[in-house]
Amino acid sequence: MPLSPLDIHNKDFNRGFRGYDEDEVNEFLDQIMKDYEILLREKKELEEKLNNNSERLGHFTTIEETLNKSIVVAQEAAEEVRHNALKESKLIVKEAERNADRIVNESLAKARKIAIEIEDLKKQSKVFRTRFKMLIEAQLDLISNGDWEDLLEYELDTTDLKSLQPQEKEQY
Repeated sequence: MPLSPLDIHNKDFNRGFRGYDEDEVNEFLDQIMKDYEILLREKKELEEKLNNNSERLGHFTTIEETLNKSIVVAQEAAEEVRHNALKESKLIVKEAERNADRIVNESLAKARKIAIEIEDLKKQSKVFRTRFKMLIEAQLDLISNGDWEDLLEYELDTTDLKSLQPQEKEQY
């Protein structure tokens, strides 16, 4: 057990013949006692600081552990979000590809239908043109026919027409 300043102060030495000077020894002991008290106070302060620092270190260690756990959880969450985003982007791309295929197929079908309609219209226009040409040629043949000239040469006696009129009325 270490000495206390009081132990140093109360220490009595045996006196011997021609011993030490009592005042000098007491002065020295007083000086030792003061130095020892200072050392004990410093030791106590250092122990308190050590305890405070140990408590703070424990607190910071707890915070560090919590932060490490939080970082791990955040990393896992970020990985999960990245994984989900990747999945979702793949789904979006597949859906876009399906829509693109559908649109292309619909467009091709419409283009085929329009091409068929164009061909049909071309055939109809050829038929119409041929028929119209035949009609015009038939009309031209009628006009070119010699019957028209015979009609122009035909003369009618108007006196005969007057006598025919009353008879015609009776017929109708």
